[in-house]
This record gives sequence, structure tokens and C-alpha cells, in this order.
Amino acid sequence: MSHPLNHLAVALALTLPATRVQAAQAPNVLFIASDDLRNDLGCYGNPLVKSPNLDRLAARGMVFERAYCQQAVCNPSRASILTGKRPDTLRIWDLPTHFRDNDPTVVTLPQHFKQNGYFTQNIGKIFHNWIHEIQGDPDSWSVPAVCHFNNHGADKPQVAGELPPNLAQDPKCECRDVPDEAYFDGRIADLAIEALGKMKERGQPFFFGLGFWKPHSPFNAPKRYWDLYRREEVPMPQNPDWPKDAPRIAWHDSREILGAKTRDLTPDAVREIRHGYLAAISYLDAQVGKVLDELDRLGLAKNTVVAFWSDHGYHLGEQTLWAKTSNFELDARVPLIIATPDMTRGARTRALAELLDLYPTLAELCDLPRPAGLDGVSLVPILKDPLQSVRAAALTQHPRPAYYDREPSKTPTAMGYSVRTERCRYIEWRDWKTGETLARELYDHQTDDFETRNLAGDPARAQDIGDCAAALSRFRPIVQPGWKPAIP
Repeated sequence: MSHPLNHLAVALALTLPATRVQAAQAPNVLFIASDDLRNDLGCYGNPLVKSPNLDRLAARGMVFERAYCQQAVCNPSRASILTGKRPDTLRIWDLPTHFRDNDPTVVTLPQHFKQNGYFTQNIGKIFHNWIHEIQGDPDSWSVPAVCHFNNHGADKPQVAGELPPNLAQDPKCECRDVPDEAYFDGRIADLAIEALGKMKERGQPFFFGLGFWKPHSPFNAPKRYWDLYRREEVPMPQNPDWPKDAPRIAWHDSREILGAKTRDLTPDAVREIRHGYLAAISYLDAQVGKVLDELDRLGLAKNTVVAFWSDHGYHLGEQTLWAKTSNFELDARVPLIIATPDMTRGARTRALAELLDLYPTLAELCDLPRPAGLDGVSLVPILKDPLQSVRAAALTQHPRPAYYDREPSKTPTAMGYSVRTERCRYIEWRDWKTGETLARELYDHQTDDFETRNLAGDPARAQDIGDCAAALSRFRPIVQPGWKPAIP
């Protein structure tokens, strides 16, 4: 899953003056979100994926090869990113709870920029997109958000005249010969281009939250993006089996793709879904490219920090799983690129990072004060030197049941806490009420990058388990303060 470090790019990047953006006017921020985009297919390194626009952004920015979300489902992840606080701090681990329900006074990342003289605007999905009584977060934006609050299932093609036929077979896929603007993301890109022109005319520094809805299911990119890939060349899952000796609590029912009744997928269906996901990435990439082109055309790129991220990763049949809601690497690891105007050559870093680190990083890059109470740390030292490190471990978590808000109790029965260190992923599953450790997992990424075997029961790995458990214990807050790490 990990890509080799580009030593030449790293050496060049060591000379970049990226500690802070230097400009006569305060720098702008273009904050680009994608949805359900996994790291290994998320651009910059996988020859299978056709993503030239994300590749060119990576070619002038810092690629964080090991960045991690805080929870692999939309609402908790986005709430964490946009407040700089962990799910445990916010006490949000489900879809329906809005972060302001628990903390009405929290200052979000865009709100912080707004309070410091920035014009802030949101087009597309930045905050969670549905269920909540509060639609997005009006307090964060200078003007009302648009195209931000809807259901992914409502992304139906809108065309003039007769709708072309659907050439896909699986119910989660749609392949129609329609223009980009037939779907949400094409229209969002058009609105973003228009908005950038108005922002330039305004002359005020801006924070632009631009949220694309893809590659989240349904996989309904226009046909031209499906045509970029040959179905027979789309690979099947490399590791489709459940990890050896992994506890069943780590599993979930993959309901987003398989449905509540858990349908069986034929090999043809598996390949078509994976094809559709790739097409959705290329469709997303094309929209990002349109916006980056306009940023360049308007002369705004020379004074704009660009951050590109995804809220979490995604399974496509690996480890028997589909979609998100696990603590495995494929769900926890995300794409992250940060490009400042001073960076003329791209670089890669293997330093560990968390998405909630974006808040303090962007604040520092733009010379804004750091708000109190953030759980993230600034990544600016890594932007200056990709061999630097600001974290010894990254924390991801997920409850069981995976979507516990649908259960009568309205609370989880267990929480899985996962730390990713330089070498390992370690997970403790803890009883929600008692804090008792129910199960452990340990995966050695030095020898098992696909997490195919749980080593937590191997006596020879007791030292690794102890070190990882100690790393977990250093994260705060944990829901129940009395919980202790289970160190053998």
C-alpha cells in the first residue's frame, strides 16, 4: 500500500521556505475535500489511476503518504477535521449528531479564518451532508453554502432531452453518456469557477471550502470516465480474505454496498464496482483540474495555499469488506496534499499525520493565532523538511455496531481504538460501559502491508504490543478516563 519515498524530491524540498507563506497580502486557502477516496488509489503514485490533475498538484506540493482520519465515516471525520478536535473530545461517533449539539461555541476552521478578516465560502460537501437539523454550519461562512446538503442517492443525472441509457449492471453503478454537469460534482466545479472570479474582484483574502461528492457511491461518473479503463484490466482485490486470527468484532456487514440483507456479489459485479470507483476518481480529478486551471488563470495560485484531502479511506472487497467503518489501514489512511505558493517542486513525506492537523497547519501558514483546545499539531515543520516528524503515532477509532445510531440503545457496545506507528497498526476493542479490553489486533506493516494476519496472540510480539499500547495510552482524551492500556 505504501509508495517508495521519492528521495530526489525530498532532497529538493529541503530547500523550500515553507514555514509560512510570505506575501504582501494575507494568503488565500483553497480547501478541497473528496469523499471516500482511499490513499492507494487517491492519485500521485498508482499507475492504474487516471488522475492527471491531482498528480500535477502533487508535483508542486507536499504529499503526505501516511495521513490518517480520526474515524472512517463521514460525520465524525469531518467534524474532527473542521474543529481540530478528536471524536472523543466532541463526543461524536455517529452520523446524526451535529457537533454544535454538543458544543455550540466551538470555533471551526473556516470560522476562525472568518473571525480573522477572511471571506469564507462553501460550495459542495464540506460538513456532513444530511440528517442534521443544522444544515452544514452557517456560522462558518460569510455567505450561505450551496450544493452542500443532500443525499448521495439523490445525485441523479440532469440532462436536456432524453436520458441516455445506463450501461452498467450493478445497482450501485451507473454509466451514462452525459456531460459532467449532469451530476453534483460537475455543477459544483462550474460554481467554483464562478466564485473564484468574484473572490478576485472582492480583493479580500478568502478561505474557500470546496467539497466534491465523489468517489462516494453510487458510482455514476459519466461514460467518458468509465472509458478511461478497460474492464478486464481492472484488478480484483489482492487480499479478499478475512485476516488470519482477526477478531470478529473488527468486521462489519458492508451495508453501503451489500445492503441490509447482505447480497452476494459475483466476480463480474466485483470488477464492475471497482471499475466504477476508478471512473469516479477520474471524474473527481477532472473537476479538481477545472478549478485549479481557473486559479492559475486568475493569477490567484501565486498567493493561495491549496489543501486536498479525503474524509476517510474505503474497502473494495479487500478483507471481505466493502466501503468504510473499520479500523484497518485501507479505511484509516487517506490522501493529503498541501501546496503553498512558495513550493515550486513537489515532495513526499512518510511522516505520520492526522487530518485534524490541518486546522493548526493552515492557521500557522496564514499567520493566524492558534485557537486553544485543538487536538491537532501543525505540520509546518514537515512542509519545511519532509524528513521531520511531529507524531510518533496516529489515532483512528470506530465503534461497534458500526452504525450504532440505528440500534435501539443509541449507544455503542464497544469502541475500537487503533494506533498507527512507524511499523505497526495496533487496535484495542474496549467494552463501552466497563472499559474492559475485549480483543486486540497487531499488524506488522514491515512484513504485511495488506494486514492479512493478526499477530496480537503471538508471544514473540509482546514487546511490540506493549510499545503500541503505551502509544495509545498517550492519546487524550479517551472516553472513560479510567481506562488503562492492556499491556502484557
